[in-house]
Amino acid sequence: MSLPANHPYSHALTTDALPANKKQVFSLALAALGVIYGDIGTSPLYAVKECFHGLHAIALTEANVMGVLSLVFWSLTVVVSVKYVQFIMLADNNGEGGIFALLALMGSPKDKPRKRIGFLALLAIFGAALLYGDGVITPAISVLSAVEGLNMATEAASRFVVPITCIILFSLFMMQRHGTARIGKVFGPIMMVWFPTIAILGVAQIILRPSILLAANPVYAIAFFAENHIHGLVVLGSVVLCVTGGEALYADMGHFSRSPIRLSWYAMVMPSLLLNYFGQGALLLSHPVNAINPFYGLVPTPLLYPMVGLSTMASVIASQAMISGIYSLTQQAIQLGYSPRMRIIHTSEKTRGQIYLPSVNTGLMLACLGVVLVFQESGRLAAAYGIAVTATMAITSIIYFAVVRQRWRWPLWKGIPLVLLFLVFDAAFLGSNLLKIFDGGWFTIMIALGILLGMLTWRDGRAILAERFAKSTHPLDQFLTEVDLYEHCRVRGTAVFMSVSPTGTPVALLHHYKHNKVLHAQVVLLSIVPTETPRVEPDERLEVTPLGCGFYRLVVHYGFMETPNVPQIAKLIQERGINMDMATTTFYLGRETILITDKPGMMGWRKSLFAFMSRNSWNAVTFFGIPPDRVMELGSQVEL
Repeated sequence: MSLPANHPYSHALTTDALPANKKQVFSLALAALGVIYGDIGTSPLYAVKECFHGLHAIALTEANVMGVLSLVFWSLTVVVSVKYVQFIMLADNNGEGGIFALLALMGSPKDKPRKRIGFLALLAIFGAALLYGDGVITPAISVLSAVEGLNMATEAASRFVVPITCIILFSLFMMQRHGTARIGKVFGPIMMVWFPTIAILGVAQIILRPSILLAANPVYAIAFFAENHIHGLVVLGSVVLCVTGGEALYADMGHFSRSPIRLSWYAMVMPSLLLNYFGQGALLLSHPVNAINPFYGLVPTPLLYPMVGLSTMASVIASQAMISGIYSLTQQAIQLGYSPRMRIIHTSEKTRGQIYLPSVNTGLMLACLGVVLVFQESGRLAAAYGIAVTATMAITSIIYFAVVRQRWRWPLWKGIPLVLLFLVFDAAFLGSNLLKIFDGGWFTIMIALGILLGMLTWRDGRAILAERFAKSTHPLDQFLTEVDLYEHCRVRGTAVFMSVSPTGTPVALLHHYKHNKVLHAQVVLLSIVPTETPRVEPDERLEVTPLGCGFYRLVVHYGFMETPNVPQIAKLIQERGINMDMATTTFYLGRETILITDKPGMMGWRKSLFAFMSRNSWNAVTFFGIPPDRVMELGSQVEL
């Protein structure tokens, strides 16, 4: 089947790296179970419980149980099956998904004037910031909910729930340095046990009360709001917990492609979740006392401890997926110019995208442990969790509409009804969670606003520095004319001057020439420029421009999901016929010292924040993989 090039769905067939055969599809579908479905797959641990035993629990009546289950059914159907699985995943950037990839489809604002950042770009950055809040809360609420199952076995276990949770989380973060390659091999099989298990537990109760299946009728959801009014809207903020992880489907699309993700969802994940949710509803109607924890109420007493163990492993998997996602998000932010450089360790030579960021890992670990110690119970974390999820979903819908209109040229009659359907659910979920902002939602907003402030400050600060350098830079053609007219001492070897801007004369070169009065036989002006695509093909990575007098301008392109590596760049340069032996090459880097002044551009406290971020930015030598013994740094003071 083929579609015209201008058809709005044509890109879906060309950019989606479809697996070659059914065996590969099944293999990737199994892997997807362990990587992207851990979050939504463990939501039965706390979603229904929060509706009937949370801070804003509703009366446990048959009408309310049927109404909540109807809301769960239609939320999973519309938000996950229709919105994400069928439509949002069509908006890929060379096969990659995620909120930064969605933003890149609109054209990244990184090259635009600092004061002209668009509303959609600001929304996307805030959505990314919210995902950091999600990354803090997901491990905490998932593991805490699983360990709370011990309370069902004995009340004496209650005082051990928080310490055990902290130990598990601490161990999980300590394992990150080894990478996910080894542990990832067991993720899929564990979830293959998890999903059938929760489905069987649900079926056992549905058989005893099959009328519970009638809750799929949307009339029960409508009646629920008609009867409960504002309280029903508050409870909707707990129902949204059943669709957490929808963004993961989109963000991890590049690792698995659409077909395996859809196969996993329709064949295993969605049926298992619905059967378990309906089973919990049947249990509540027959045994209301189980409202304290309906998920573990489904489990026969002899199997309670094994189920706690399985739930904990599934929760660890959900946490691992979120942690890995934060690593990837940070890498993208660095490449797109929204974050200072950080140390990035690639933990797998065979699998791209498996990275470890020590500073991010430490920050997440401390935040997760702090959240568990402060909130103590999963129920108190639910409100904070909901705001992060629902706000990000709403932002995704808004940017998606801009993509279908501007990128795919959909007519309004086609785009508006679809996106309005998405926003009806998104707005209802977000509004219901905003009502609980003082119950914990403030925590997520605080984290997101802090991350947003840092991203915008870094972006604006770098833009101001670029303006300062642009005003003081020396035209390259004029510099080369001076080199050509006057005789200078030229020494053997190659000098590489790294510069952010691919135009003008690098500041480091001017300082070197001014003070040392000497030039190398071969001079390379190297600029590493991020692109609006996730990855760049090797034959498109390098641009070489001979400038004469032994000078070359090299512009190297890297995608926002790639980490630049100078030794690899050197090999590409040598393949182009330019001698760049690392043993005879010296790299000259500029190191700026920020001086805070009264000059316009940013408020004083933001300048101080930018200076702090700049001082703590990871060393460019290590970040770009440059051999330390081949580097000379030339310092300069810059007024901000």
